[in-house]
Amino acid sequence: MPLFFRRKKLSEEAQKRLEYQLCRTKEAGADDTLDVSACELSEVPSSAFSICKVLQKKVLILHNNELSSLLPKGCDISTLATLKVLDLHDNKLTSLPEDIGKLASLQILNVEKNRLKALPESIGELRLLQTLNLKGNSLSELPSTVGSLRSLRTLDLSDNNIVQLPKALVYIRTLESFTLDAATMTYPPASVCTEGTESIQRFLCSEQGEEYCTPSQYLLPVLESECGTHSDCVDAQDEAWKSKFNDYEKRKEQKQQEKLAFEWQLEEKKKQHTQIMLMNNSRKENILVSVRQEQERLELGVSQQQRAQEAERLLVLERVRRAEDGISSRISTMLMDKSRLKKTAEFLQAMEEDRIRSEHLTAITQEETNSLRKREVAAAMQKMLSESCMMSILQEASDFRRRSLVNEAHRSMKSLERKFDKVLSLQVLDKSKAIAHILQEEEMQKAAFQALQLQKDAVHGYIRNQIKLIETELKQLTRLEIKRRTLDAENLQEVLVEQRTALSDLLQQLLKQKEQREQELRQVLAEMERKSASNQQNYWMIQYQRLLDAKPLSLRMQEAGVEKELVNLLCKLSAQHYLPIMAHHRVTTERLRHMTASDLKKLGISEIGIQKALLNWTRERHPEGAGKAVQLEEEEEEEEGEVTPTAPFPRSPPSPPTTSAFQLPSPPLTPGSPVTPSAPSPVEGPGTSECVVCMETGSQVIFLPCGHVCCCHGCSGAMQSCPLCRSNISQRVRLYTS
Repeated sequence: MPLFFRRKKLSEEAQKRLEYQLCRTKEAGADDTLDVSACELSEVPSSAFSICKVLQKKVLILHNNELSSLLPKGCDISTLATLKVLDLHDNKLTSLPEDIGKLASLQILNVEKNRLKALPESIGELRLLQTLNLKGNSLSELPSTVGSLRSLRTLDLSDNNIVQLPKALVYIRTLESFTLDAATMTYPPASVCTEGTESIQRFLCSEQGEEYCTPSQYLLPVLESECGTHSDCVDAQDEAWKSKFNDYEKRKEQKQQEKLAFEWQLEEKKKQHTQIMLMNNSRKENILVSVRQEQERLELGVSQQQRAQEAERLLVLERVRRAEDGISSRISTMLMDKSRLKKTAEFLQAMEEDRIRSEHLTAITQEETNSLRKREVAAAMQKMLSESCMMSILQEASDFRRRSLVNEAHRSMKSLERKFDKVLSLQVLDKSKAIAHILQEEEMQKAAFQALQLQKDAVHGYIRNQIKLIETELKQLTRLEIKRRTLDAENLQEVLVEQRTALSDLLQQLLKQKEQREQELRQVLAEMERKSASNQQNYWMIQYQRLLDAKPLSLRMQEAGVEKELVNLLCKLSAQHYLPIMAHHRVTTERLRHMTASDLKKLGISEIGIQKALLNWTRERHPEGAGKAVQLEEEEEEEEGEVTPTAPFPRSPPSPPTTSAFQLPSPPLTPGSPVTPSAPSPVEGPGTSECVVCMETGSQVIFLPCGHVCCCHGCSGAMQSCPLCRSNISQRVRLYTS
């Protein structure tokens, strides 16, 4: 709490009102009332006490101020001994003076709507008090001296914290009106308090063993005694008034002179105040001019920043619109291709069924007569089933050989050769044992055949490629939706929703068809197993070899035309699935030397790493053509970087495709050939590929049927509804990115 604080300055209207009331009370013929209400006073002026004492005021009105104390410093409450009415309501009083009992003539005391927490004990000395209003304070109890108020007729205790009344109230026989919060009272009980003043007085009298009498029996004697006392006092005061009248005339002249001097001083202060106001106005004008200039400068900077942000926003919106146009065109192309290839798929499926039927009729009767061929087939099956195990064994043997070479370098070459021969013999023995084991284990042969059948099946591979393509499209659509929400652009939101719904329906159909194809292959395998029950020797090895050789003659002839070095390079890069594409387009080393990454992408080689490896290999073999290829790639990159989004904003969204148009597309003509994704490159933006729940890892799960790709694998397990569209989740599809 500060030791020194500035007193709150009164407003001009309050100051004028205070001065007017103080001057009016000093004039001749003024009444017995001093009214300084609504003057924003924080303490009572000392001049008010002097006026009450000199002019014998009977009524003092101080309501609607900000008084926290009744007595200012240096004043005594005995100067207000002539008061009969004291009105202090709507102030901030926290307590009354301890010697308030000196106001012996006080008949009405109003302290409504203050902050009183307790009443002084001397309040019981107010013998003539008839009305006491304590409404709207913080009182929790009444002092026991209240019972000495023998003339009290009206008492208001409502809106306080009082729950018990003092028993001394029974001695106030003149009480006619008693107001309190009956519902919160505990003594007397609430049931008694709700019945009124008479019920309360009767209850207190019964508690004290007193006899109850109506207030009218005590009120008349009290009033008569007051009148008698008043008449005696009047006779005694007449003589005093005569002696004081002369003094009053002298003081009146003196006060008149003081009033003139005060008015002159007030006029001087007004002039000084006017000069100060003029100086302040000039300063304010200068400050306002500087502030206005600064504000104009800030508004100019803000407008420039807003124009720059608006231009950037329009650029981003154009990019998003361009990407959306590309997606819509690709989706429409995909749907047209799928509807166009429906009949081809049915025809190829019928041909596949005829081929399987013919193989089933001829496979059982065929006999393999070449034992060497059996061993080669068994070795291939053993390689497929235990490739990872053999790699670990070879790695351990290599590590052991490396450690042995380091630790035993000082030994002779002969011991090293013996150990190496021993390791080789062990490997040959393990290999022969594994081959013999595979020849004996029919279940392992069956598992190898099943794996190869699933890998070689053209329909199953094409369905997988189509599922990957649709997953890429759904992921791109989800990123575009999130990007549109961050930009607050909802013009084509319905188009994105329709496209995503169409893709999710198509994905569900492809998943069902994939399961149906796997079920058909398992049925074919079960039928073949039933036919192999005739104890035919090496049945599964024969079927495995036939499945390996089940490649079209034209394709084998094309693959035979590919250069061996190029075939070896694709095998090293684990990109054998691109060999049919190279053979179909008759790609040679010389032709590859003049190609760029975009040319390879058009052929169907979409993996960037394989594109770079092929181009680097051709540059190493023919360094003279490397500079031209690099220059062509740089020109293509510059052209791609200079392209700006010019796609116009579509005026009307395209009609959503019906689910009846989504049919299973036909498998590619060449088994195992990859399908180039038609999805555009992802729109760059903050948080477009992050999980919308944890915001840490990428999106890995597709929610069906809505088709959103917005959660990682960890967060998707606890989800019951999609966090973007709040639709129920019926199925989750996990995405695996290489």
